[in-house]
This record gives sequence, structure tokens and C-alpha cells, in this order.
Amino acid sequence: MFGCFGGIVFIFIAIRLIYSALKNNGLLLKKSVMGEHVFMTGGGAGIGKLMCQILAKQGAKITVTDINKEWAEQTAKEIKEAGGDAIAIKCDVTSVEDISNASKICRETFGDVTILINNAGIVTGKKILETSHQLAEKTLQVNTLAHIYTVKEFLPNMIKKDHGHIVSIASSAGLVGCPGLVDYCASKYGAVGFDESLRLEIKKIGANINTTCICPTFIKTDMFKGAKANETLVPLLEPDWVAERIVLAIRQNEPLLMTPFISNTIYFTRALLPTFFLDLYMKALGANESMDHFSGRNKD
Repeated sequence: MFGCFGGIVFIFIAIRLIYSALKNNGLLLKKSVMGEHVFMTGGGAGIGKLMCQILAKQGAKITVTDINKEWAEQTAKEIKEAGGDAIAIKCDVTSVEDISNASKICRETFGDVTILINNAGIVTGKKILETSHQLAEKTLQVNTLAHIYTVKEFLPNMIKKDHGHIVSIASSAGLVGCPGLVDYCASKYGAVGFDESLRLEIKKIGANINTTCICPTFIKTDMFKGAKANETLVPLLEPDWVAERIVLAIRQNEPLLMTPFISNTIYFTRALLPTFFLDLYMKALGANESMDHFSGRNKD
């Protein structure tokens, strides 16, 4: 029996490795984003801004939204100067009214949204007993609840047109816990669960709408300034590379992207070994000390 079980596990791992090699090298069938209307939350800085620029270069029309109006306008300005189509809208993703208003404005300019990218996110970087109730609630509102608000705004027209793509920028912190990120992990676990359930709901009704969940480790942006794991095993990710890889995942209709590849081992470790092995494994990856020197963009 053990030999049979071992053989099944080997087959699963082989399938996973082959699929990962194909998608990571861009060898899966790719769709064009030419003419698509992208609604990007948190598009004023970081990977949100980079994704806007990449998608615009590939022919998409971009609605750049951000709570910081000047950042959003700068991103849109740079896209238009490069020959792309973009508008900027100030939008607080925790406000249903703001999302509704942004939806009306962008539809008047570019028509219905066909690609929704829930990229806006915040992190406090504080331990649970140091985090105020207000900051914890804000983290959940921005990183989880906002996904529900935007999807409820844009999904109906996607279903009506039988065309669309919804992208959830989650995190490897949505797959495994990390000291100093209790509220953040809770919010990203929520984003991962939201995406998975949404995908299944869409499949159940047979709509031609794709979903993609993005789970990277630490990226070299101001948002996670000072944070790092065991860089030998979990190197800090370059923002340009991450943005390019996410756009590739969208074009290849990948349901889930975990990067770097070592993140995939979390699933196997959790499924096959006792919890204390997972804890030891995460300690070896540097997760326990990863937030010790965090400064971030908005820590205070």
C-alpha cells in the first residue's frame, strides 16, 4: 500500500513540475489583452503601476485607481506619454460609493471593465498585541473586503458579456502564517479563499470568465521595506520581474501563481507532514525573523 501511495505522490509531483516548467517559461497558450479595459486598484505605485504600464504597452486601456490621486495621475500621464490609453481616478477601495463612482467614470471613457485587478493592499507590520483595532480592521477592509466590493461591481457585466478576467493579488502570507503579520496573513488568507470560491462559482454557472490568484513572497518595494526571509532560499523579488510574471499569468489564464517556486513546497509540507514539521520548515526559510527589521512605507 505504501508503494502505491508513494507512486501516486510521485505522479502528482511530476505533473506539478512539468506544468510549472511550461507556465514559468511562457509555453502555455497565451491570449491577447489588446483592447481590453483594465481596472487596476492601487495603480499609483509599486507593482500596480508597473502592471499598468506593461498592459498598456500590450494594447489594453487602463483605468488607474489609487487612494493617492497624484500617484494615479502620474501613472496615467506616463502611459499616455508612451502612446497608451489611460485615465486616473481617486478611489478608496474600502468605500462602495467610491468604487461605484469610479466604475461610472471609467465606463463612460473605455466601456465595460473586462479585466479587474485587485492590487491595492496595506500592511501594518505590527505584532498582534501592538496592532490597534482600527489598523487591523483597515487591513482586512483593503486586502479582503475590497475584493468583494469590486467584484460585485464588475462581475455582472462580465457575466452578461460572457467575457472577463478577475485577478486577486494575494500573497504567500495567504498560504502560511508569519510572526508580525497576523492581521495581514488573515487578510491574505481571506483573499486566497475568496478567489478560490469565486473561481468555483463562476465555473458552476459556466461563464467564460477567468480568475487568477497571485501569491508572491517579499517584493523589493517600499510596502515591505526592511522585511526579508532566508535570502538563499527565498530571495527578495524584483518588482519589474513580478509585474511581468503576473501579466504573463493573466495572458496564460493561470488560476494560481506562487512565486518563487519554493513557495509551492508549502502545500506539500502542510499536506504530508505533521504541523511541527511545517513550523520547522518555515523557520528554516527565515519566516520567523522576516519582519524583525521591517520599516515599510506606512508603519507609523
